[in-house]
Amino acid sequence: MATIKDVAKAAGVSVSTASYAINGSSKISEATRARVLEAARQLNYQKNGLATDLKRSSTKTIALILNDLSGPYYSELIRGVQETALESGYDLIACSSFGGKESTAIKFLREKRVDGVIVSAHNLHDEPIVESARRSFPVVVLDRLLKGEHIYNVLVDNEQGGYMATEHLIRCGCKHISYISGASNSYDHKLRFQGYMRALTDYGLEYSPKMNISGKFTIEGGYMATKLLIAQRSLPDGIFYANDEMAVGGLKAFEEAGISVPDDISIVGFDDIFLAEHVNPALTTIRQPKYEAGALAAHLIMKLLDEQELEHEYMLPTELIVRRSTRVR
Repeated sequence: MATIKDVAKAAGVSVSTASYAINGSSKISEATRARVLEAARQLNYQKNGLATDLKRSSTKTIALILNDLSGPYYSELIRGVQETALESGYDLIACSSFGGKESTAIKFLREKRVDGVIVSAHNLHDEPIVESARRSFPVVVLDRLLKGEHIYNVLVDNEQGGYMATEHLIRCGCKHISYISGASNSYDHKLRFQGYMRALTDYGLEYSPKMNISGKFTIEGGYMATKLLIAQRSLPDGIFYANDEMAVGGLKAFEEAGISVPDDISIVGFDDIFLAEHVNPALTTIRQPKYEAGALAAHLIMKLLDEQELEHEYMLPTELIVRRSTRVR
């Protein structure tokens, strides 16, 4: 069965342009629309959820699709979505994106069992999101920049956050700064790394690829990445962990190795999860507005269901929170 990605490839356009054409958007030229529709006809393409594009009764429920229901990052995000939804008389269903094509997340998108969806799951591919979005079924995406007529983006300034984290380490006197990264396909990781690289360039510091190790955004991953860094016997004087969970794992690895934070090495995390100020030493980190992002995403869904015209992109700032895991050398 042909997908919208197949149609886009056959027509020589992006997936979002193909979506615009199939959904009758005025944002593209008639020539492009004709080319896309002809490709769709030749491939015998049918829109997913076609039957549900007819008038649907409201479920008064929105879905929140997350990468991991158990991660500490998500608690504030969920609270922001839930409180805003409840204030508007909507229930919230949260589900994981794991399970591939048979996951609950995909069923919510393709079968439209709810009134709208908020997505924060980097392992969920763009295609089912783009295919599912309609005026009557709005989608708000939190973890990537995704173009589509009925797709709206709530973004955090990850690049600037990565820059601030690295700049703080540099201002503390660090000359050799490692970056412990998250999942390679993560939009957040890529932008935080860009910020890290920009700060190194601006301050004339050298980047060493051997100082860039994947920690997979987990405590265990951060612990193992830090152990590997220690084993290289050329310890940096500063580390920027792409999230707080990995930094917590790093603290454990340093403690086991008898390496003092911040006397021997300074570290900075990202997110400002609840645990960040309760570990020892308390973690210097980049705070991102998790509750605010969730609340804004839910607010946008409500406005869109009320058929209001909105901007497609919203950018939220990050903030450096200095605690005891860094010090001036």
